Amino acid sequence: MSGSDVEEIVQQPSGAHPAKNLYIRRGTKAFIRVTFALFSAGLATFALLYCVQPILPVLSQEFGVSPAASSLSLSVSTGLLALGLLVTGPLSDAIGRKSVMVTALLLAAVCTLLSATMTSWHGILIMRALIGLSLSGVAAVGMTYLSEEMHPGVIAFSMGLYISGNSIGGMSGRLLSGVITDFSSWRVAVMVIGCFALAAALMFWKILPPSRHFRPISLKPRSLAINFRLHWRDSGLPLLFAEGFLLMGAFVTLFNYIGYRLLAAPFSLSQATVGLLSVVYLTGTWSSPKAGAMTAKYGRARVLLFSTALMLAGLLITLFSNLLLILPGMMLFAAGFFAAHSVASGWIGPRARRAKGQASSLYLFSYYLGSSVAGTLGGVFWRQFGWNGISAFIGLMLVVALLVALRLKSKGL
Repeated sequence: MSGSDVEEIVQQPSGAHPAKNLYIRRGTKAFIRVTFALFSAGLATFALLYCVQPILPVLSQEFGVSPAASSLSLSVSTGLLALGLLVTGPLSDAIGRKSVMVTALLLAAVCTLLSATMTSWHGILIMRALIGLSLSGVAAVGMTYLSEEMHPGVIAFSMGLYISGNSIGGMSGRLLSGVITDFSSWRVAVMVIGCFALAAALMFWKILPPSRHFRPISLKPRSLAINFRLHWRDSGLPLLFAEGFLLMGAFVTLFNYIGYRLLAAPFSLSQATVGLLSVVYLTGTWSSPKAGAMTAKYGRARVLLFSTALMLAGLLITLFSNLLLILPGMMLFAAGFFAAHSVASGWIGPRARRAKGQASSLYLFSYYLGSSVAGTLGGVFWRQFGWNGISAFIGLMLVVALLVALRLKSKGL
């Protein structure tokens, strides 16, 4: 460790091993390196994950598959990501954080480049499944790394910056693939995004400082089972897992079906215009770090309550039939979501007393499960009751999320 590195970390008094007392502080070079590395990793992860969404019709036409079959190119990735979280989190508890994240991002980038060369539909699906499985190694472990290496006073702020990278990645992946496909082809679009992710992975490998607080634990099934039970017996973690399910379920349901509403009368917007509405994700770039910073002043539970209430307010605004009100409602909803997710995900590491990687994996497993279950179930409400039905379904989830946040606050966690 160099002398300059010593100046960039703060030592807390303790009789434990010295490495356990060194934390990265805000405003230092080490903080900037970690923040930039994980921001880039989050951006690349979600660009790779969602880049196929706007080109589903193109894939359907080229490979002669139905729209439902074409959507598998996205759903197999998110499904394998959710399942992979149950493995990569515990794996990082055993072999280390940085090594798992670097390997995962490199594999995902390589598989994306290979997917652009596939000539069969089954080849595309296999590559997309491998991409999702690989990205699970970044999604869970990034949060764990921050919770272990950053000074406790800046963990929430750092987590917010990481989540903001996710929001920009989700938006940029959609926009880049759509625009490049219009001017060239979907293969070129996927190749460009794959090259970007490969560059991000190499930079991530170069600039991310190695873990200093990581202590390996056993990967034996018995140890995993014991830690699993401890997480679920904790007074706070199961409530945070529930929050992840409800928040992501509400978010995905709204953005899955708002397009159908805006394409139909009386709005009759074009597909391109509806696609550009993903720019509302940019509100998360501001709200997630802001929420993280606010937790130091107001506490996690209060900020979580306020952020969820913002989502509910945004949802209610979308009930109006004026497009000039619907768009701000979507922006408010997105800002509230990214802020709430930033707070809830940043709470996992400090709350988990052991096997932090496994705890983060369980949170994100619940998060993506909410996306799958609620996003699909929302279709029933859309077919039967239109936007009012969708809004009632989402509103119910958000009310339950508020009750869960109140429960966390009452416990004084």
